[in-house]
Amino acid sequence: MRNTGSSMRLAIVAAAALGAFLAATPSMAGSRILGTGAVSAIEGAAGGGLSPWAVLASTASDDEIGITASATRAWLDDYRLTVKGASINLHDRLEFSIARQTLELSTLGGELEQDIYGAKARLFGDVLYHPLGIWSAGVMHKRLVDGSVPTALGAHDINGTDAYLSASKLLFNAFFGRNVLLNGTLRNTAANQGGLLGFGGDQGGRSWMAEGSLGVFVTPNWVVGTEYRQKPDNLSVAQEDDWQSLYSAYFFNKHVSVTGAWLDLGDIAGLPSQRGGYISLQAAF
Repeated sequence: MRNTGSSMRLAIVAAAALGAFLAATPSMAGSRILGTGAVSAIEGAAGGGLSPWAVLASTASDDEIGITASATRAWLDDYRLTVKGASINLHDRLEFSIARQTLELSTLGGELEQDIYGAKARLFGDVLYHPLGIWSAGVMHKRLVDGSVPTALGAHDINGTDAYLSASKLLFNAFFGRNVLLNGTLRNTAANQGGLLGFGGDQGGRSWMAEGSLGVFVTPNWVVGTEYRQKPDNLSVAQEDDWQSLYSAYFFNKHVSVTGAWLDLGDIAGLPSQRGGYISLQAAF
């Protein structure tokens, strides 16, 4: 755990230094409007903190390529979650992402690690101007580094793949003259605690889960909102609750953003009422 903390501090320092450099240089980012690439969710794809959205990472448009890198840390009552990720946007049509999650079991001892490989395709639409917004489909293949703990709890598999369909729409002047971003995601998954506790169990397997996000642009650079994510409850020995958050994201420019949030993740691996804070730094090229 000491090595994980050191690597996370190094990642945050590197992201902050890179962000300061990019913020001081002329913008060379994509031509889409600021904020339309969202931020990096905890599974690597562009979205909010907890859920993937239909938009693709960075602000790359049809004839551009965009790259993002992110470092995330969440502090819960009995756990610490670290996520390091990167993604590439190819011509605002395809997004590929990779993320490494590390869950430190502060109370129980030990840690769980998971690699996530994602792909997202824009099906049709545009988040700003199309009447139906933007629609995308994606997959996330998840692989646990060590599956001994999930297997002991009754998980059927230590690898699994989520599939999802997302729709996002920006509503102009929708709330006291402010723009409002809405996102809905329907996910097919067997993942326990997002995959960190394996996949499937004695109470079930794959099922469809709904996720929703709402954000209000207080200014063109600053959005505040909330997310809600349904979760399967597959393990009788480890009750699983839905996740929810209140978040605030600030886009310094098209290169740099920071997201902070309050999380309520419910029971995790038998430890109740896991709540805490979340911060994520993202750099885009």
